[in-house]
Amino acid sequence: MSDGVISQDEIDALLSGVPVDGLNASGQVSGAPSANIDAATLTKFAGELKDPLVENLKQMTGVEVSAGEPTVEGATRDQFLAKLPEMVIATTADFSNGIKGDHLYVISTECAQKLVSLVNKEENAALDDMAMSVINETLSTHTNDEITALDKTGKLSGLACNPAESISVPKAMVRIPQNTFALFTFPLTIDGQAYTLWEAVGGDPAQSMAVALGGGAAAAPAGGSLNAADMASLGGMAAPQMGGMGGAPMGGMAPMGGMQMGGMPMGGMAPMGGMPMGGMMGTPPNVQSLQYPNLMGGGSPSDQGNIGLLMDVFMEMTVELGRTKKPIKEILGFGEGTIIELDKLAGEPVDILVNHKPIAKGEVVVIDENFGVRITEILSPQERVSELR
Repeated sequence: MSDGVISQDEIDALLSGVPVDGLNASGQVSGAPSANIDAATLTKFAGELKDPLVENLKQMTGVEVSAGEPTVEGATRDQFLAKLPEMVIATTADFSNGIKGDHLYVISTECAQKLVSLVNKEENAALDDMAMSVINETLSTHTNDEITALDKTGKLSGLACNPAESISVPKAMVRIPQNTFALFTFPLTIDGQAYTLWEAVGGDPAQSMAVALGGGAAAAPAGGSLNAADMASLGGMAAPQMGGMGGAPMGGMAPMGGMQMGGMPMGGMAPMGGMPMGGMMGTPPNVQSLQYPNLMGGGSPSDQGNIGLLMDVFMEMTVELGRTKKPIKEILGFGEGTIIELDKLAGEPVDILVNHKPIAKGEVVVIDENFGVRITEILSPQERVSELR
């Protein structure tokens, strides 16, 4: 588009804390490195957290709770979004000390409502601010169990997380860690109903956790760069012999005073720039790797994708019954009782638009003598983008 309005992909990227100019077709940052996730070590760690999680939920809800075997995998934003329902409760509790980086919990709104209803002992509890506080408390307890277990390794001191903050949002608006991250999946059964708790840990903190737990593969050196040992070995390599110079190696070349060139002794040549040729040829230069700036910075994780800044922004929502095109002479002839035929068939879903951009489809209903629309379908990001073209 060229009308100055940002696309849905760009909106989703901004809300997820991803730089818009670095997106590729999958929503990931172009050319960004992938973290080396030690899934085996972290899966074992998740298994140790299963029983404390179940005990915590039993105490909070007062009902029977069980858990299946948790899993951990390296995942990207697209892979994670494919697992989630359309509406979720996202809880951020980023690592702030000891290790730093993204730390996120996600549960379905159904799971959240079940937990809040059991804790508050009310049917179909509303997901309001009070409900978010219950979710914060529940997941903070699990976070504390995690921190305690990592502290026991003796390799992470003073480990801490920011206070948990929960919001109810569409999944596309969740601030998911960038690049490849560790995705913990805890299958839960609460009062006979199956749910899932997802935990996303950024690549860097996940690597630090794995190393503290006795795993974690060391990162491979960047391609094309030489370390100090490489430079030392290069400096110690003997230069090849050059015939006609008395067999002296070039790196240790003696002064060429005895050599004649066209009757003129080369010893009379002035040193180039005041630097002896022997020193220039024999001593390896002081070469250092170029340090590139971190282009993925842009503030702390808590500063990125803060959806709270946009919560009170009003947007225009309209429902479109249909469209048609008429010549001006027909429009000027409109009067009371004129029937206009639209491009929609009877019973076909109407379009729901936000700021004139389609986001969903629905059916018209009547609520207390007022018209309303029941949403029947949420357009996928790909469909929303195609509608903009």
